[in-house]
Amino acid sequence: MGIKAALPRYELYLYTAVLGGALIWASSWIFEASSDNVNRKAFKESVKPGWHYFGRKMDVADFEWMMWFSTFRNHILFALAGHVIFAKIFTLVAPKHRSLIFGVYGGLAVLITMGWTFMALVLSHCIILYSVALVKRKWMCFVAGLTTLASIKLEPYNSWQESLVTGSFDLQDILFYGGCGFSIIRGMSFALENCEKKDGNYKFSDLLKYNFYLPFFFFGPIMTFDLFHAQANNTQLTRKEREMWNITTKALLHLGVILVVDVFFHYLYILTIPSDMKLVTKLSDWCLAGLAYSNLVYDWVKAAVMFGVINTVSTLDHLDPPQPPKCITMLYVFAETHFDRGINDWLCKYVYDYIGGDHDKIFKELLATFCTFAITTLWLGPCELVYIWSFFNCFGLNFELWVAKFFSLPPFSTIEGAMGEAMSRRIRGVFNAANFWAIILYNVLSLNSLEFAKMVGRRLIFKGFPLSTLSVLFVTYCGVQLVKERERQQALLEEPEPAKPAEGDKEKAE
Repeated sequence: MGIKAALPRYELYLYTAVLGGALIWASSWIFEASSDNVNRKAFKESVKPGWHYFGRKMDVADFEWMMWFSTFRNHILFALAGHVIFAKIFTLVAPKHRSLIFGVYGGLAVLITMGWTFMALVLSHCIILYSVALVKRKWMCFVAGLTTLASIKLEPYNSWQESLVTGSFDLQDILFYGGCGFSIIRGMSFALENCEKKDGNYKFSDLLKYNFYLPFFFFGPIMTFDLFHAQANNTQLTRKEREMWNITTKALLHLGVILVVDVFFHYLYILTIPSDMKLVTKLSDWCLAGLAYSNLVYDWVKAAVMFGVINTVSTLDHLDPPQPPKCITMLYVFAETHFDRGINDWLCKYVYDYIGGDHDKIFKELLATFCTFAITTLWLGPCELVYIWSFFNCFGLNFELWVAKFFSLPPFSTIEGAMGEAMSRRIRGVFNAANFWAIILYNVLSLNSLEFAKMVGRRLIFKGFPLSTLSVLFVTYCGVQLVKERERQQALLEEPEPAKPAEGDKEKAE
């Protein structure tokens, strides 16, 4: 049935009221658990004094968030501000060479921050991938790239390479693995795009300018080489109407979201509570469901803000970077689930879509998802938790196709064709609600722990059945229908207006 199937307005009002009430109810449980256990011994390391005028402690369990917006905020702002100033000056003075300036400034910043041994290591990765790119065999590019990536993800090779980097500061591990990992992925993109180049080869300097673009170097997002090369070497630098206003608005929005998240961390300890399994066992089913959902929402917010800050800088450089990931609240199918749109675009272009084609064949889809998640597992770092996460997400993606194929056969397709579009949308919403919680459970284990994910699943599916199970599913169903309504309205806005009949045709019809 089409996406434009409408539901009665009063029904949507009911769904909105139910969802809003459930979110407030679950938040109250989390707030109560946070307030009652603020001085708990297990919270000592991750709940610290917050803003003094709130008079409450703050959840600081996420090192990455604190690194970006508290501990190393000034260092990151200084590096990005320097990039913006130099890029703007040379864009005005020598627009033809701005991509060179991007690479030189980024290379110097990396050299000063990490030292010459790290720079030599990254350059060695670039040389390997560039040499293989000249052969113009895609399978060789994948072998060389994945082997190089494995060398920084698997023992003892990663420890040996890390020992080459001198110095010791708090961010060294993160910058080392982030810089090396993203460099290799960018190098693979360069090599694969070089295989597609019909006449000649790209220069080694093109790879260096692409790789050492500072805003993307350590933390991403990944922008495929073909897009970066075309945009960074574009000399026709013009702004769209109100583009600077939009950039400023987005920057202020990101600042507002950062402040809102920090305020929430004073009242809802959503990151610390799941780490204390003794406390988790005492919480209500609604509190557990709220914790699982809020952890995924927070992870999306974090990715959207961090990539949003970087994207703001790159947009000032006249680039069109990958957009932030789709909000977890809007997801009810595995096919759209991702938390890093850059990596997702890279995997889709070079692996998933390349092997899977139109994603309509069961075997090709199975092969495509297996290869995609095999590379994702290597990218995240092979371990038991990542294996489990990859298996379940790979299964979920294929299971969606199997179910869609099964229900497209008679008599199911005949029954659905006979019922109204609104009823079809409601029935599909029930399945989507169950799928939504499968997405949450399959992904919360990578954000918190396997034990927490098992506890949430056990309480909501088995111990909480039927009251908790059905009530949570109903609330989720309400949310899914509201998402579908938003998609319906968006589809109506994007639908082109029907062409008016020509005068001659009108007279002929009369």
